[in-house]
Amino acid sequence: MRKQLRPATLCVRAGYVPNNGEPAELPIVQSTTFKYDSSDDMARLFDLEAEGYFYTRLQNPTNDAVAAKIAALEGGVGAVLTSSGQAANLFAVLNVCEAGGHIVSSSEIYGGTFNLFGVTMKKMGIECTFVSPDATEEELAAAFRPNTRALFGETISNPGCAVLDIEKFARIAHAKGVPLIVDNTFATPVNCRPFEWGADIVTHSTTKYMDGLATQVGGCVVDSGNFPWEQYADKYPGLTTPDASYHGLTYTKAFGKMAFTTKLVAQLMRDLGSTPSPHNAFLLHLGLQTLHLRMRQHCENAQRVAEFLAADPRVEWVHYSGLKGDAYYELAQKYLPHGSCGVIAFGLKGDRQTAVRWMDSLRLVNIATHVADARSCVLHPASHTHRQLSDDQLREAGIPVSLIRLSVGIEDVDDLLDDIRQALEKI
Repeated sequence: MRKQLRPATLCVRAGYVPNNGEPAELPIVQSTTFKYDSSDDMARLFDLEAEGYFYTRLQNPTNDAVAAKIAALEGGVGAVLTSSGQAANLFAVLNVCEAGGHIVSSSEIYGGTFNLFGVTMKKMGIECTFVSPDATEEELAAAFRPNTRALFGETISNPGCAVLDIEKFARIAHAKGVPLIVDNTFATPVNCRPFEWGADIVTHSTTKYMDGLATQVGGCVVDSGNFPWEQYADKYPGLTTPDASYHGLTYTKAFGKMAFTTKLVAQLMRDLGSTPSPHNAFLLHLGLQTLHLRMRQHCENAQRVAEFLAADPRVEWVHYSGLKGDAYYELAQKYLPHGSCGVIAFGLKGDRQTAVRWMDSLRLVNIATHVADARSCVLHPASHTHRQLSDDQLREAGIPVSLIRLSVGIEDVDDLLDDIRQALEKI
């Protein structure tokens, strides 16, 4: 695809370009295996000496076309689909950090990622230091160790709606010689392209806005191709030294800017799996074709709802970066000038049960674990997605016990306001 194409066109056209007489819509290649005419043809694929397909756990034409669309939207050199957003974040870190390593992460991130970094990866020998997204550059720098291999953050945090100062995080990461990994799930590349602000790797839970209709679970890792792995060869031997499992091949020398994504497929997908089905990739492809339209409506609706909540005396606080006076308004104007997302964080006056009573009184908005869907949905993180965290951990993750996460859909906004209003009247 030509670089000058705009995001709306890329949503519709990028990734799959049919030739004469071929299907206009991306075909589903629902096959685990691919046939070759000679043993040598197959051997060259296993040695990474030729491009092609031999087993869907590693690569599949449908999956690769969708990954190429997301790479084009983000402005990256390559991308890999995974079976979930959790797998995307895990693979992005494991691709550059081994046992004995360390990462630094914003503390305001999705609860599952917080647990992945703080508990599960610690058992794998990788430690994580959490820092506030509002930390000064000096505080960020102080969190680094000699064995730090990556810095991580979310463009818009889930569920607290904090906006990451991407340039600040990138500046510190690069000064320390490590890549910045940014989870861009909530903003999507329609509203923010982190590579343009210095990020090196972008991840997504494609289950959210990219799908938009709650039909598939998936993730994606996108590489900018900009991080100078060879310059920090001692930190990243997996990329810059020979891989014994591929006859001594060195990824940076053999694949250049595609080294990161090639290694991710050749090693992590090969050994750990986490591959999406081609049918799921096809469903994701359908969702991506309307992403630019849906994001516009999500943002317009959320702005109206946030303004309504901020004006209601029964609401104690509202976090939505589109509101003037919000702590992240200025950062949103810089990084998200066309809108942030449809997710609002707010708290009601009262106690934990006040939030529960309000949610149970809703008639149109769904109580659901899901977020970033065409249908409006709501949950109380302290009672649901983050209930495994202690009160101290909730505070460390920037999640007040009163926080309600409201994901505003693309219904008629006046119907949503009517539902929110009648539920407020019942508390």
